[in-house]
Amino acid sequence: MIELFLVYGEELLKYDFGPQHPLTSARLALFWRILKGSGMLERESIFLTEPEMAIEEDVLFFHSKDYVDFVKKASERGYGLLDYGDTPAFKGVYEAAGYVAGSTLKVLDAIASNSAEHAFNPMGGLHHARRDSAGGFCVFNDPGIAVAKALEKGIGKILYVDIDAHHGDGVLYGFYEDPRVFIVDVHEDGRFLYPGTGFRYEEGAGEAKGTKVNIPLLPGSGDEELLSALEGARSFMEHSEAELILLQCGADGLETDPLTHLKYSLDGHRRAIELIHGVAHDICGGKLLALGGGGYDEEATARAWLGLVDELSKP
Repeated sequence: MIELFLVYGEELLKYDFGPQHPLTSARLALFWRILKGSGMLERESIFLTEPEMAIEEDVLFFHSKDYVDFVKKASERGYGLLDYGDTPAFKGVYEAAGYVAGSTLKVLDAIASNSAEHAFNPMGGLHHARRDSAGGFCVFNDPGIAVAKALEKGIGKILYVDIDAHHGDGVLYGFYEDPRVFIVDVHEDGRFLYPGTGFRYEEGAGEAKGTKVNIPLLPGSGDEELLSALEGARSFMEHSEAELILLQCGADGLETDPLTHLKYSLDGHRRAIELIHGVAHDICGGKLLALGGGGYDEEATARAWLGLVDELSKP
């Protein structure tokens, strides 16, 4: 079995809000350059797969038809806002977001069919989009779409782990009442950072109460706090009996990130990935789908992603 399916292709570079915006494709292009120079692509455990655009039917597993139509029209028009200010439209934004979502679904299929143990879509992890709206640079919520699609495929329980500095509000509230979806989200406290959500009391509702764990960290928190939070949630993760783990491994908690106030090191970020990797092998045969998430220091983000590729493909 292939250890790591890695999405690699120019179509993912389309997801770019322009040079004046924090989120551009430059970090992804840099990651690919560093990855090529690292020699890792010579490993037999890594399989490169091309991006794939999601069909509308798949996007509708998570998003409403009205919202999808709204994005289509904004994409054709090529200007305006998709939310209240963070996420501008551009010509082709529908297709760009479709490639991110479709690529996540493509590697989900590889894991679900046992063609691969692990997978990584570096442009994925757009966790702020809600069912009816964009948000926080996120147009289509590819982890949310993947969770919904996996449930439709018959996967009984899913564990979503999010270490992005920003709380994964779109995923949490999208499955807040679904007892099949377990969530562990470690992030900067919402009192200090967008989107202002993800408090400890948000544990799910109805039959899903107790299936969601939010761990907000104070500004200035570093490796010790990150790893302590994940270690503290290890028992919860192991007892979830999940058949698949989705990891949103955002690198915007790194100490050089210009948008957040956390202080993770590259080593601490990688150790967090190692921990989740270990949990995946303990509970679900290693089935782990990783998504790049945020990260606005291009060099640091590329290095963090390189560490993930090394960890998930090491001999």
